[in-house]
Amino acid sequence: MTGESVTDSRPRVAVVSAMHEELRALLPLLERSSELVMGGRRCHVGEIAGQAVVLALSGIGKVAAATTATVLATRFALTAMVLTGVAGGLAEGVQVGDVVVADTLLQHDLDASPLFPRYVVPGTGRSHFQADVSLTESLALAAQRQLTSPHSPWAAALHEALPQAHASVRRGLVVSGDRFVSTSAESRALQRALPEALAVEMEGAALAQVCSDFAVPFAVLRIISDRADDAAHVDFTRFIDEVASACTRAIVHDWLMARSHTS
Repeated sequence: MTGESVTDSRPRVAVVSAMHEELRALLPLLERSSELVMGGRRCHVGEIAGQAVVLALSGIGKVAAATTATVLATRFALTAMVLTGVAGGLAEGVQVGDVVVADTLLQHDLDASPLFPRYVVPGTGRSHFQADVSLTESLALAAQRQLTSPHSPWAAALHEALPQAHASVRRGLVVSGDRFVSTSAESRALQRALPEALAVEMEGAALAQVCSDFAVPFAVLRIISDRADDAAHVDFTRFIDEVASACTRAIVHDWLMARSHTS
């Protein structure tokens, strides 16, 4: 363990990455950095664009995300927690390259019926966890600025990888579950059960539940890497390497810059 003490009480923004590629894209932005290891999670503490931040890798899946969120919420004085990563598109019109900023999150594989209605988290009385409105709006604005900027490295990477793409920024329901949805049959089943869902991933709703428990404002930012169908396993790795990491870096940096100017 190096650098700052785990008792550091400076207000910070936590940025949680689901995959190594996304975290590696953010680390070069970090200034005055140090590292802490807690609960098996390596936390990178420092500043980006004048904002005090802590960067962490959650790993894949709901338990991994919940553990990471709990470590961060109990060890740092967080003003916000943002989860970044990729997702599979579900709703009609949600295409590869689109950005989805979650308004609400739900665990699509949670079913404690008949004791509780399907999707309802026992003990909470609810199935949907609402993201912080202000954070969600500011992230969506940052994504829109980067998407339309002629100088954005993300826009350039997206165009190079997918010349025909016409990406957009969307807001709505994101659903999470402990399986990688990679067949058309699975995707259609989710669309029928949750027709309002824009995208599916594996961490967001778990992080949302922990943040709700600890009263930490949170937001979830997802880049659509595939259509959660029979081609998902083919598209996924290439998209992470070529586009998603550049997208995450561009949007998070833009968002933190704007946050610095308004604080």
